[in-house]
Parts: sequence; C-alpha cells; structure tokens
Amino acid sequence: MRQKLLLSMTLMCFCFLQTIAQRTITGTVMSKEGTPLSDASVIVVGEKTGVRSGSDGTFSINVPATAKQLQISYVGSETQKVSILSVSKVAVVMETTNQALENVVIIGYGSARKKDLTGAVAQVQAKDFNKGTYTAPDQLIQGKAAGVLVINNTGQPGSSTTIRIRGSSSIRSGNSPLFVVDGIPLSGGSARAGGQGDNGTNPLNFMNPNDIASIDILKDASATAIYGSRGANGVVLITTKRGKAGAPQVTASASAGISNVAKRLKVLSGDEYRKALKDYGLTSGDFGSSVDAFDAITRTAVTQNYNVAVGGGADNAHYRISAGYLDQEGIVNTTDLKKVTANLTSSFKFLENKRLGLDFNVLVTQTDEDVIFNNSFVGFTGNVIAQALQWNPTHPLIKPGTDSAWIDPAVGSTTVNPLAQLRYFQDKQRVNTVIASISPSYKITNDLEYKLIYSVNRQSGFLREQINRLLNNQGVENRGLASLGNKEITNTQVTNTLNFVKQISSDLNLNATLGHEYLKYDTRESGQTGLDFPNVGLNYYDFIGYSSQNSRGIGSFASPTTELQSFFGRAIVNYKDKYLITGTFRADGSTRFGKNNKYGYFPSIGVAWNVSQEKFLVNSSLINNLKLRLTWGQTGNQEFPSGASRNRFGFGQQTISQLNYGNEDLKWETSTSTNAGIDFSILNNKLSGSVDYFYKKTTDVLFEQNIVQPAPGGKIWVNLPGNVVNDGVEISLNASVISKKDLNWNIGGNASFLHNVVNGLAGFYQTGALQGQGFSNVLGQRVVAGQPLNVWYLRKYEGLDKATGQSIYTDDGNTLYYVGSPNPKMLLGIFTDLSYKKFTAAINMNGTFGHYLYNNTAASVLGIGNLGTRNIAKNILGGSVMEAISNAPAPSTRNLEKGNYLKMANASIGYRVGNIGKNFRDVYISITGQNLFVITKYTGFDPEVSTDADANGIPSIGVEYVPYPSARTFQIGVNFSL
Repeated sequence: MRQKLLLSMTLMCFCFLQTIAQRTITGTVMSKEGTPLSDASVIVVGEKTGVRSGSDGTFSINVPATAKQLQISYVGSETQKVSILSVSKVAVVMETTNQALENVVIIGYGSARKKDLTGAVAQVQAKDFNKGTYTAPDQLIQGKAAGVLVINNTGQPGSSTTIRIRGSSSIRSGNSPLFVVDGIPLSGGSARAGGQGDNGTNPLNFMNPNDIASIDILKDASATAIYGSRGANGVVLITTKRGKAGAPQVTASASAGISNVAKRLKVLSGDEYRKALKDYGLTSGDFGSSVDAFDAITRTAVTQNYNVAVGGGADNAHYRISAGYLDQEGIVNTTDLKKVTANLTSSFKFLENKRLGLDFNVLVTQTDEDVIFNNSFVGFTGNVIAQALQWNPTHPLIKPGTDSAWIDPAVGSTTVNPLAQLRYFQDKQRVNTVIASISPSYKITNDLEYKLIYSVNRQSGFLREQINRLLNNQGVENRGLASLGNKEITNTQVTNTLNFVKQISSDLNLNATLGHEYLKYDTRESGQTGLDFPNVGLNYYDFIGYSSQNSRGIGSFASPTTELQSFFGRAIVNYKDKYLITGTFRADGSTRFGKNNKYGYFPSIGVAWNVSQEKFLVNSSLINNLKLRLTWGQTGNQEFPSGASRNRFGFGQQTISQLNYGNEDLKWETSTSTNAGIDFSILNNKLSGSVDYFYKKTTDVLFEQNIVQPAPGGKIWVNLPGNVVNDGVEISLNASVISKKDLNWNIGGNASFLHNVVNGLAGFYQTGALQGQGFSNVLGQRVVAGQPLNVWYLRKYEGLDKATGQSIYTDDGNTLYYVGSPNPKMLLGIFTDLSYKKFTAAINMNGTFGHYLYNNTAASVLGIGNLGTRNIAKNILGGSVMEAISNAPAPSTRNLEKGNYLKMANASIGYRVGNIGKNFRDVYISITGQNLFVITKYTGFDPEVSTDADANGIPSIGVEYVPYPSARTFQIGVNFSL
C-alpha cells in the first residue's frame, strides 16, 4: 500500500513539474501599417514546435520554461526573432522587404532572387490569380502578365485554350508554350480519346488550381534557353503548394454557383418570322407556333467545387495532402465536367546536418465529361448550336401532348431537331492521370547540391459514344452508331543537376547549374466503330459486337517514341549587387530530327545593371530600384509529329501506304531573340513596374509539304526558307495607392504592343477553313511574305445592289485581297484590389485590340437563304436595301469584324469573418462574378474565341463558327481552416 502511495505521489510531482516546465506565450503579428498578418509562422528557437497566426494576427504557443526566443516569418517580410524571457505576451511588427527584389523566382532547374535576374520573367502568385472557378491553371493568369495571350476557345466546361507568349512564330509546328509542373516538363498533349463531338480539351485539366502556389512565365531567350529545343514559344513554370513547418493545419473551401448564357445571338421570333415570310411573298414555312430553340437547349447550370488540404511538419519533414471535387454543369443541356483530384507533396531531410533530402510527389486525377455534337467540322446539320439557331421559330420542337422531341425530316431534309440531337447523342469522355516523382538530393558541401528527379506521367483516356437510330442524321437514321476509343500517354523523365550557390566574397555571388536530362514520350491509341443496332434498352457501345459486319471499323495507332537527351548549364554572377551576368547553354539531341542534325545547340547571354545601387542613387528618396537589362539568345521548337524525319506508314485493312518520306537533313526550327528591359520602383516602392522591348526572329521553319512531281506522291517535312519576325513593347505597372491601417488599395495593369510579319517565304500556304453552306473547301487565311502570319485573304464586300439585292464585291469578286490580321496588336490587363477593415474586393479585366475575327456563324448559318425553311439573323432585315433570298453566301469582308474587346473577366467581394468557436479559424466568405460584361462591337457570341479552323495541319486563329457559348457565372464561396 505504501509503495502504491509513493508511486502516485511521484507521478503527481512529475506531472506538476511538467506543467510548470511549460508556459504559454500569446501575441500578435502586424504589418508596419498596422494590418493583422494571418498565416505568419511562429516557431520556438531551438525547438521543432510551431504555430501560425490567425486571420486577426493573433497566436498562442506553449513553450518550454527555458525557451528564450520566438522566430516569426512572413512572406515578403524580414524574419524576426523576439525575446520571451520574463514575458507572456509579445507584439511583433514585421518589416516588409523590397518584395519586388527579394522574391525567389523559379527559373528552370533551380531558383534565383528576382533582383539577380537578367531575363524577362513574370511571376503571378496565388493571391493575384483570377478569382472564381477554373478548370485549368492557364486561366488563372489571363490578363495578369504582359505579352501573354490566353483565349478560352469556347464556353464548354474544360474546353481548350489558346496561349501565346509574345505572339505566334511558327507556321506549321506548335505555338503553345512549354508547361513545367514542379520540375516535370509536360508533353502538351491530352489522352482524351476524340470522338465525333470532340471540340478540343485543355491538356492542363488534370490540375487543381487550388493546389497552385505560383506561376512563373519565362519570356525571352535568356530565361528560356535553359529549355533549349522546347523554349521558343516561352515556358510556363507551375509551382504547387507545399507544407510548412508547424502543427498540422487543415484548410478547406467550398463554393457553389450558377451560370447562364452570357450573350444570345439575335434571330427572328415566331411573329417576326411570319412577317418576314409575308414581306418576301413566301407562302410556305409558317407552322403556326412560336418557339425559341436556343432557349430550349440551354439552361441555368449549377457548379459545385470543394477542396480540402492538410499540411504541416517539422524542420526536417514537410507534407501537404489535398483533395478536390469539381462538378460543373454546362449551360447547354446534357453537358458537364466532373473532376476528382488528389495530391501529395512531401519533403524530408535526413542526417544530423540535414544534407540528405528527399521529395516525393504524387498527383492523381480523374475527369469525366459529357459533350455535345459541336465539332466545327461536322457541318451545320450536326452542330447542335447551329441546329438551335436555325430552327424555324414557327415549328414546334415537341410533339403536342408528349414529352418527346419532334423528329420530322419533313421540316427539311437537312434539318435536325436540336432537342432530339441532345437526347439521342452521347459522348462520354474519361481521362485518368497519374504523375509521380521522386527527387533525392544531397548537399555535397554547404554550397554545392546534387539533385535527381525521376518522374512518370501516365494518362489513359476512354471514349464511349453513340447516336441513336431514331435521329435523322445522315448515314445513321434507322441504323444507329456506336464508338469505343482508348488513348494512352506515358512520359518518363530522368534529370540530374548540380547547383552551386555561394557568396564567394563580400562583393561576388555565384549561382550556377549543370545538368543532364533524358525524356521519353510514348502515345498509343485504338478505337472501334459499328452501325446497325436495335433499341433494346442498352447503350449501343455496350454491345458493339452486335453491329453489322460490313459496317465495323477498327484501328490502332502508335506514335513513334520520342526521346530527348540534353546537357545544359547556367551561371548567374552578381557583383556588388550592381552588375549581373547570366550565361546559359543547352545541347539537345532528339529522335524527331534527321541523323545529320540530331543535336541542336542553344546559347544565351544576359547582362543587367542595378543602377539604384550606385552611389549617386543609393540614398535617393525618389528612386528605390532601377535596373537595366539586355539579353540575347537562341531557342528551338520541336512541336511537330514524332517521326517526321523518318519514313512513316499507315496500315489499312490489308493495305499499307506511305504517309511520310524521311528527311535526314531535317533540323531544328530556331528562334533568335533580343530583349532590352527596365525594372523600376519609385516613391518608397509605391509605384513599380517594368518596360521591355523584344525582337524575335524564327528561321528554319518546320513545314510539311507535298512532294513535287514526278517523284512519288506523298508528304515530307522540310525547313522552309524565310523567317517569321515578332517584335514589340511590354509595359507593366503596379501601384500601392493607399496603404493604411484599415484601408489598402492596389492597382496594376499591363499593356503589350505586338507586331508580326513573315519574310522571305517562297510562294504561300493556306489555312483558316471556313465552314457551312457555300463555303466548301474555302480557306480564308494565308501565310505569305510581307504579311502577318495567317493574314486574312478574302473578297472585299461593297454592300448590296439596290436593284437586285445581291452582294457587290470589288472587281466583281474576281480578286481577293489581304484585309487584316487575326493576331492582336495590343493586349491589355487591368486589375485592382481593395481592403477596408474586414472587407475585401478585387476586379480583373483583360482585352485584345487591333485584330480581325471572321464571324463564320453569321456568314453561313443565319443567311437570308434560310428564309422559308430555317431561321435567319435579325440584323439582315430592316436595312435600306432588301437582300434577295437568292443572294448566295460567300467568304468576304462582309463578315470580317474587328475583334477589339475589354472584358470584365471576374470581380469578387469578401468578408473576413475570423474565428468561429474553437474549431473554425480564418473564416472568409466571398461572392464572385465571372465574365460579367464585354465592351465590344463584335456581333458574334464572344470576341474571345478561336474555333478550330486548321487546314492541312497549319494552325489558324480568329474564326468563330457556332461555338459552345460563353457563360456568365455567379458563385458564393467560403474558406476556413481548422
């Protein structure tokens, strides 16, 4: 008994000693202006424990009785250590660094202080991203960086985007930038398995924008040459969020929103249609009803988006685990996108000196899409949007007394009821993505570190498609069609780097990188189709073996494996923080090129002068930073089909045909660029910005052309003579207008002025496939010397003949003219944010100017010739001259419109609620609107459009042909932590 009592007393004493050995420190973390700083890191010096400040800047931490100091750090501020001897409460005021200079920027295979950069690099951090719900990361930076054009090609959830950095420079190969995610270069492709409804998808859909910490855009050769053969179109580096030292912290967000059609095209109502029939003396075409087919196929769509993440760790181990779910309905019935993402990022340090490191990352995504028959090449009879716009507004859509769509070929042999199209067509797409990487590293010395990255990017796409036999689509009616498709992409990477960062002396700093990289890209796909199915209550694609034998088609394809081996190096020298030199060199060897030009060599050099560090400016009260930059370099482009330098064959049913003839002399398409820039900040850093002038000349342009007779027929890839030149000026400005305790207002913007021209090209090449009635085999754009890339080449429209109502063209339409460029001459981005006490607001606008769009929808879908059978555009009627019904549509400047626009892309207001109870911290609620309004004279759905109008593999831009309409969205969201 005595022993038990003694043991109990001992335990009580131990617990008491433990209690008195701990004490609690509370405090606040504030900015110099008095604003509470949330998410500041508070760590006990010499210990592994830590916490983070809440939305009101307060914190509470248990510390050992012997603890002497706390270390407080916050992004953009100087790390501070405060004494906690004999105190239980502290107040910390963080001193802001010159953030424009001290930010660490990812520059490819390493990082550097922004003040050490010589190249043109733009960084957009998470707090500056566009607000709202987005399916891919490129949409987050639309309008945010000078010289960067981002176009959402259609309004369909998950649809493709067009991205250009400093304009287009390639005639036949790709013009999109290289995307690199946490050091893993992407191939730029998607495993989406195609299908008749396929209208393109964004290859970055596998990412959850909520997981992204920052996006860095490398624009000039000094910045991109480290990527050699893939850097000609710029490089976009995406860095995902990482766990931070401290106790585990759970963050979560949820949002819900509704979307509607942003703009409707004006077509005739039932009564207006009847009046038009009467005015034109037509006795048929009136079925007695009044319907709005476009309204019938669209809806108020609902979007839900949920995200949760947990992160934390100690000094030697950080982790972050996140998951997300997006369910986005499309504004056209039956369309939607569902996406599930999961992401793990982790970083570990081993050994007493923490020299051995290990990073391990895994990203898993599944996207499911339901799409409609909206491909631009299916013709107006198959395109659902065209069907709805053209539907005779006097003809019922639904059989009276039923809920069935009216299927009545008597309305017109080429007329398809859009409701029936939606009901009887299915196109289901699924893409599974896994990206895994492991990256061990070892600090050989305090200044020299070796790092290995091994990654695998695996995507699998699945297509399930059917058209019911009840639909009166030509070739399918009374038969039915089913398709199955599979596509697989497997990319592997092995990258070895040595990074040396050392303050060699008080005046000299060196940041050097050496590396070797091996990349391998594999793509395979297969598919099968069949016709003649009965309606037995099953999906046709689930019993495709039932199809008639002579209708079946099977196919498979394996793209030649692309392998890339590279050696590269870079050195950044900083002398006295005044004089900077960056030298880069990369040698790339690729299986895509002929054996006589297997390797390409890509050098660059950049110099900069920090004028503000000179004695005559160092104490200036006006100029806080002034840096002059000058760079030169060469980069390459290999974005064209794998195996283009070899003989390639196609295999049919017991047949073999040669698709491509090899060219052992095929070499890299090379861009040589020069950049001169100025970075500045003045008025105590209240106003900062940059101005850049660039000149880029692309030579040895890659092109696929037909072999000249009498040689055997076929195609061959060659390097064309001539060049493409892009030059321009970029301006970026950011101003802190008000910076007080309770009120902060920032405003920023960028403007880019671009010029593009083709020089020295022999002959011309055509693209810009225009679609619809009267437009068979019509190509409206040319690539020709002395003109911008893809210049419009059309008849000049002079108006309507007063006597006949027929179109009049210059030179009777026998001559075509170069009539404008589809490439914007100016890009504009404007953004501002305001905070007052707990209220916040943000606005983002973007626009493009100086280019022309072809309204193919108005030209061939809603013409006067429809009257009596299908609907027409309202603006055709009521003019001073009555247009003749027999006036045939023709490609001309009649439908070539200025594409200038300024769009309110998104606006958001929010309120920082703070903590609710003991569990919910940093609660923030917001209301956001996307695509709120557009200032433009363009008469189509949206001037931000680029329908797929490529021809013969030559890219096109600037055509609108019955696209999936853009949506206007309003959503409410909440963010909080636990």
